Amino acid sequence: MHLPVLFNEALDGLSIKPDGVYIDCTFGRGGHSKGILQLLGAEGHLLALDRDLDAIQSEYAQEMLKDPRFQLEHCCFSQLQEVVEKRGWLGKVDGVLMDFGVSSPQLDNAQRGFSFMQDGPLDMRMDCSSGLSAAEWLATVSEKDLVRVLFDYGEERFARRIANAVVTQRLEKPLETTQQFVNLLIEAIPFKEKHKHPATRSFQAVRIAINSELEEITKVLDQAVNVLASGGRMAVISFHSLEDRIVKRFIRDESRGKYTSSKLPLQPEELAAIRLKKLGKANKAGPQELAENPRSRSAVMRVAERK
Repeated sequence: MHLPVLFNEALDGLSIKPDGVYIDCTFGRGGHSKGILQLLGAEGHLLALDRDLDAIQSEYAQEMLKDPRFQLEHCCFSQLQEVVEKRGWLGKVDGVLMDFGVSSPQLDNAQRGFSFMQDGPLDMRMDCSSGLSAAEWLATVSEKDLVRVLFDYGEERFARRIANAVVTQRLEKPLETTQQFVNLLIEAIPFKEKHKHPATRSFQAVRIAINSELEEITKVLDQAVNVLASGGRMAVISFHSLEDRIVKRFIRDESRGKYTSSKLPLQPEELAAIRLKKLGKANKAGPQELAENPRSRSAVMRVAERK
């Protein structure tokens, strides 16, 4: 069985109840979902979501759908509350799991365009059935907006040089493949970082932009709190600082209320506005998992409980 990042930690964080209702917002290869199902009894329910049709239509997804306790929905994070309400589960969910980032199948398939290590169409869409591909976006985005995306989402110090190179290149011939984009990046970046491919930051930035990943994360966090029952838990796994910063701030704000030190103690209406209780510190992969799965080195999991 494929074990996803922080597998045991995620299941422990959710504190699975045999008759509970759970949601896996990022089905991927189904690793976390399988783990949850193994801990559920006959009365338990698991709903998995994924915006990637390849994951929805995969053999392992179809096999898992034979289990009557399991349901699967093709949708974005921002539709979480909608699909929960459709099932009459609003305020009744015992746990929500989110595992952000790109899945291994997406990276491994050159045709998806996520990897700068393989040549393929410059796509990068999480949902290939909608939205602009990376090639289409790079062919039309303004130089100013491209600089902002590369700097904000990729923390790329050479954002202006890269954006200028993209705009200059597309006047002659727009970028169509991942290798063309990689070659442009290698040419545009004057100094190479040790142990980091020059395309890493730009590929991350463009992927985040065309999939609206950070906006989707902000929406799903708020909706997750709305769907949880009292005592229900949310476990969130992030893979880079931009994601983790949003999660950390969200849990902090929902756990302590909007107050200043001069207003202590909290008033009853302020206490009522506190929706979450932060549970423990951030979890990271242990030595064994790091040795077995290098991808886990950047993973951070945070857990909170609905009040």
